[in-house]
Amino acid sequence: MRGVAILGSTGSIGKSALRVLERHPDRFRVVALTARTNANLLREQIARFRPQYSGLVTAAEGAPQGCTVGEHCLLEAATHPGVDIVLNAVVGAAGTAATLAALRCGKRVALANKETLVVAGHLAMRLAREYGGEIVPVDSEHSAILQCIVGQPRSSIAKLVLTASGGPFRDWSVDRLRRATPEDALRHPTWDMGRKITVDSATLANKGLEVIEAHYLFDVPYDAIEVVVHPQSIVHSLVEFVDGSVLAQLGVPSMELPILFALTFPERLEDFAMPRLDLIRSSPLTFEAVRLDDFPALQLGLAAGRRGGAAPAVFNAANEVAVARFLDGTLSFPGIPMAIESALEALGDLPGESLEDVMAADAEARAHVRGMPAC
Repeated sequence: MRGVAILGSTGSIGKSALRVLERHPDRFRVVALTARTNANLLREQIARFRPQYSGLVTAAEGAPQGCTVGEHCLLEAATHPGVDIVLNAVVGAAGTAATLAALRCGKRVALANKETLVVAGHLAMRLAREYGGEIVPVDSEHSAILQCIVGQPRSSIAKLVLTASGGPFRDWSVDRLRRATPEDALRHPTWDMGRKITVDSATLANKGLEVIEAHYLFDVPYDAIEVVVHPQSIVHSLVEFVDGSVLAQLGVPSMELPILFALTFPERLEDFAMPRLDLIRSSPLTFEAVRLDDFPALQLGLAAGRRGGAAPAVFNAANEVAVARFLDGTLSFPGIPMAIESALEALGDLPGESLEDVMAADAEARAHVRGMPAC
């Protein structure tokens, strides 16, 4: 019986994780739950799962009785002594400190918060080594890579291939992209996700974040990581080995499978409720090149990763604020990569050795994009 904390339990990943945990009460117990603002749903989850600890990041009307209120609840949940696995499903850089705290306690972090590794990948991997913690990815792409390389020496890996659905704008012309609305961007063709990550999928900024994440998770150079468009979202990623063999992980587009794998790794747990793949119905499976010129956010992410220092943190923070401005109508869809590029030009050379460094760069990037005129 392993104790689990879910940071971001009222979001898309958090709710999926609770469905998985509820099916396996003999293996897992819910010890801690935190939410950002959704007090009503958190109250329902507390009544159902009876965690020892609960927290609400932002004060909201109707906060559950006994619930800790404030950002510190993420750290307290992540370091709770009854917790063995921290499933970090917080959106954005706000989840970074909790991941690092859990690793210092030697816990497993089932990581859906890719921003942790973008903002502070070198710190997270170092802490995992020093304190005996581990990071097991929840993102479907990185879970797929992990499943392909288990038992393989690092020297046998030639290339990682991350797949991208292409989002809702895969076939849109450049002229049409200029007029894209938030409603358009939120109509993802294959995945049901939160608003921010759905927009990231539309801009392909999410693939920039995921390439940086893969670089740290699997210790693979950027030149050995490729992105291809796979509209069906059935092949979640592939690994090419030095002998030319290629392994891929396939599955229906459901986050419940990578969540379960992150909880049980290196075991596989039988789960008859998990959706099964029908290859005939899913066919044909197709692959396309990324339209890099039309979706520049991906290239900006790759450049930030290669640049190092605080540049990845600046990329992430600028993107978070630009997406928020797009959703509230003060920035156009092409304005998102424009804002990221502007922040990187101004702040990309800031130092990034410590958590204090990257969080300072994060704050400056946010202020920079907030101060940009509407476009």
